[in-house]
Amino acid sequence: MPEIIFNGTAGRIEGHYHQSADPQAPVALIVHPHPQHGGTMHNKVAYALYRVFSGLGFNTLRFNFRGVGRSEGKFDNGDGELNDSASALDWLQAHNPNASSCWIAGFSFGSWVGMQLLMRRPEFAGFIAVSPPADRYDFNFLAPCPVSGLIIQGGADTTVPTESVTKLVNKLKAQRGLEIGYDIIPGADHCFTDHLGEMCRHVGAYVHQRSTPSVRKAG
Repeated sequence: MPEIIFNGTAGRIEGHYHQSADPQAPVALIVHPHPQHGGTMHNKVAYALYRVFSGLGFNTLRFNFRGVGRSEGKFDNGDGELNDSASALDWLQAHNPNASSCWIAGFSFGSWVGMQLLMRRPEFAGFIAVSPPADRYDFNFLAPCPVSGLIIQGGADTTVPTESVTKLVNKLKAQRGLEIGYDIIPGADHCFTDHLGEMCRHVGAYVHQRSTPSVRKAG
């Protein structure tokens, strides 16, 4: 799990990177929750997503937004964090020019940032959005959403109402050519306390089912 430093638009960005032995392994970018609410790349949900993708044989990168940990800069209300994510994707692709596919996974605020990057970069083949804050951030930019993916919500989430996430899912499902998975984990709160293993099983099963034969073999 080597630590890395790469350049972003606000200075250096700190990350942790897992390299697969397969030169054509797919890549995955993990985006952490809100920095002003304690979000870092070490967040338990973000780290769990990192472990799932790494375990499936992906070249996987998680990183700290500007102003978090050793990443330079300061919080920028989403715009700068989107630029940080784009810089992270650039680094990931530059080090894996033969990657078979590209995925993005984000938790809470990170899912909102990640979905914006999804709209700007055509290389993504799939997404995982965990506890997307559909009650407080505008997801109307997903019109249309370019790729299929999975949304996971805790059934006992008191931070983001399940009703707002369900409304978002229904809007996405109405778009042609998309298959949007929606898993509600009963009893799970916003951070999936005591339910991380179950969340990981849902993510792993979905990515495994949609991935290339080599990834399915690795998983």
